[in-house]
Amino acid sequence: MRDALIRALRDAVRTGRLAPGTRLPSSRSLAADLGMARNTVADAYGELVAEGWLTARQGSGTRVAERVVPPEPAPPRTPPAAAVPATRPTYDLRPGQPDVSAFPRSAWLSAARRALTAAPNDAFGYGDPAGRPELRRALAGYLARARGVRAAPERIVVCAGFVQGLALLSRVRAKAGHHAVGVESYGLNVHWNVIRGAGLRTVPLPVDQRGARTAELDRLPGLRTVLLTPAHQFPTGVSLDPDRRAAVVDWASRVGGLVLEDDYDGEFRYDRQPVGALQGLDPEHVVYLGTASKSLAPALRLAWMVVPDHLMDDLLAVKGTGEWQSGALDQLTLAEFIDSGAYDRHVRGMRMRYRRRRDQLVAALAERAPRVRVTGIAAGLHAVLRLPPGTERSVVQGAAWQNLALEGLSRYRYRERREPDGPGPAQGEEPDVLPDALVFAYGTPPDHAFTGALEALCRVLP
Repeated sequence: MRDALIRALRDAVRTGRLAPGTRLPSSRSLAADLGMARNTVADAYGELVAEGWLTARQGSGTRVAERVVPPEPAPPRTPPAAAVPATRPTYDLRPGQPDVSAFPRSAWLSAARRALTAAPNDAFGYGDPAGRPELRRALAGYLARARGVRAAPERIVVCAGFVQGLALLSRVRAKAGHHAVGVESYGLNVHWNVIRGAGLRTVPLPVDQRGARTAELDRLPGLRTVLLTPAHQFPTGVSLDPDRRAAVVDWASRVGGLVLEDDYDGEFRYDRQPVGALQGLDPEHVVYLGTASKSLAPALRLAWMVVPDHLMDDLLAVKGTGEWQSGALDQLTLAEFIDSGAYDRHVRGMRMRYRRRRDQLVAALAERAPRVRVTGIAAGLHAVLRLPPGTERSVVQGAAWQNLALEGLSRYRYRERREPDGPGPAQGEEPDVLPDALVFAYGTPPDHAFTGALEALCRVLP
């Protein structure tokens, strides 16, 4: 009763129903009116006096304090129609994440318990900018076995996602006096913006059915860094041709350059053994970047770089200047998850699941949309659906009307105009344009929704 009275009096003062200077009834009188004990009212008055809502003076009674009471905040303004978030799509088939419903919760929880029980005291401190030694050792063994990476634990740096790793490397290159980074002419704008945010220019390298045209690096004399997705080019889905792999490594060795290898979904190869990492060809000129975002879940914010010896000091100097570290307990859990064999089992299971979905996609299109050709399906979590010329925009728009989220291939095309004095295409020139297509993320929907997603897709295809 006391608390209810305090709330009621506060509200009355706050809303202006009790104006400043208003004299309140005596505690005896108000207690009689409300049917409660006098001490209850006296305690409520005393609390509100202490808080500054009321004043109490001998001979003057209890009054509302003389102060300006701020008005009640206005209700939030309705944003303009353009700013209202779109309705969540029934099926989100845009690339970017795996089937997060398949995250191995029980196995991860078991690994977390074991890791926490065995964690040394120093794991609860600020930690090494390079990451926990337990995870770096586990990753060195796994990457050598699964991806052909040549790495000692001392050359591995743990970071909070691929984008953070790219940002760190971009800063290091900028501090070393470099001015530009070569990027594939089809890719993710967020990566290009991260590079630019470090003060570097981006130079597009054309992409075709054999991957990035790495021989053209020799035409860019001012360039010493290039970002590639060799195992599974994003978004076209092709693997970098062996001759082009050799060409980019030869270029890096010859000019003292650096290749940033984005191996974002290298574990998921379906038709043969995974293509080995480019880093294995020349560990001193290739930085390998991998992540748990596609194999496990983006929410973990765990990724890793295998760094040449000559870059380690500079990289750790930048990483040690701010809040760049990943959580130590998650690092310990992933190390335990790898060492126990649970990571391998999970990847094998997901590889089978994604392959089934890919095969369902190919069969459905052959039956219901024979004009659409499927490419880029040897690996990864997405496929490229080649469309009849001039239909990409209308298909994407038609999908949106059906509450189906799809991305066209043109969404990932490099469009920035180049500066005439920088390396790369001249002012106004753009890399080659690939045919109309959709980028269909068959890895994203949960199992129970995949059949419905296929049905919705087939309804909007020409």
